Amino acid sequence: MKNYWLHFGFLFLFIIGWQWGMAQNKADTREDRLQFHGQFSGWTQYNINTSNQLNLGARYIPEIQYQVPLSKNHLLHFDASVNLWGVGNALFSGESDFIHHVDLYRFWVRYTTSRLEIRLGLQKINFGSANLLRPLMWFDKIDPRDPLHLSTGVYSALMRYYFSNNANLWIWALWGNKTTKGWETIPVNRKIPEFGGRFQWPLSNGEVALSYHHRTADSRQLTGLIPAFAKIGENRYGFDIKLDLGIGWWLEGTLTTKNKQVGFLTHQEMINTGIDYSFGIGNGLNVSLEQLLSSYDQKVFCFENPIHFTALSASYPTGVIDNLQAILYYDWSHEGLYRFVNWSRQYNKFTLYLMVYWNPENYQFIYRPESGQNFAGKGIQIMIVYNH
Repeated sequence: MKNYWLHFGFLFLFIIGWQWGMAQNKADTREDRLQFHGQFSGWTQYNINTSNQLNLGARYIPEIQYQVPLSKNHLLHFDASVNLWGVGNALFSGESDFIHHVDLYRFWVRYTTSRLEIRLGLQKINFGSANLLRPLMWFDKIDPRDPLHLSTGVYSALMRYYFSNNANLWIWALWGNKTTKGWETIPVNRKIPEFGGRFQWPLSNGEVALSYHHRTADSRQLTGLIPAFAKIGENRYGFDIKLDLGIGWWLEGTLTTKNKQVGFLTHQEMINTGIDYSFGIGNGLNVSLEQLLSSYDQKVFCFENPIHFTALSASYPTGVIDNLQAILYYDWSHEGLYRFVNWSRQYNKFTLYLMVYWNPENYQFIYRPESGQNFAGKGIQIMIVYNH
């Protein structure tokens, strides 16, 4: 691992040195800047299905940012943050339990010019046109119902280049990530780097993009479920397009193939189509609708194990500082309806959330979010967030 990161670091420093040498004679009056930010959130949750206990939790994410101007339009930017969180269950009988963790949340360095961005370290990488059911959710598991949109980062190197016509090219490499990401079901072989890229092209009324990613999976941890292989080559191909046709419309799809037979997990096909529109009702009602088809198959494009999900989101500002949001998911394969309503009030630095959910007790949501929020069964959650 050390050799690869040294190579990335050398390339990074070489590009910085070259760009700085080209522009060192240009005056720049900006000063280095050090900033400290933070977000505190605390919540209490009551679930009807576990009526003898109350869930309590708190999280604090402090963040340090440091910016170094090298020359005109040439910047170095450092970012570091940690995720300190704890959650406990208080039983009405008097007993309780509590767990806590301290995790590195972001830790990266970024070099930017007017056209180029290079970022190295623990960071978030996400893209695509869909919002609620995302086939291109390759490196995160953001839950639209989570007010904080928390996402564990990935250790990676990312380069983005922006062309004069607003087209952009992404190239990335990942290595050393322990947990599964996005839709992954088989862990990665941590000794072998992952790599991929994306090219996005602007249209007169939208944009279209192609994406690709390669990794080597390791199924030995899943012994007994699927055949055990130390090295399984996996290729992902992605396509997405988004257009403004009076209403917003998008299409997003992915194909994941493996070079070894691992049962029904050998291939995966996903396709999502969606629309959104803002109605001129009152303060403005925004509605989004998405339909997802996903299948794991031994043979590609067989769709022998299809999963159909429909998602509907509606958001309405009830006042200057108040907003009401509802998100519904319907699982056609298991006939499960997932309901979520969130009322929020925004102050200067504080935000108050009141969330109500009514979901199947046999929770079979299409993926498990990284936020740690548990919306199984029926319940209510109150959350307060402070940003500084």
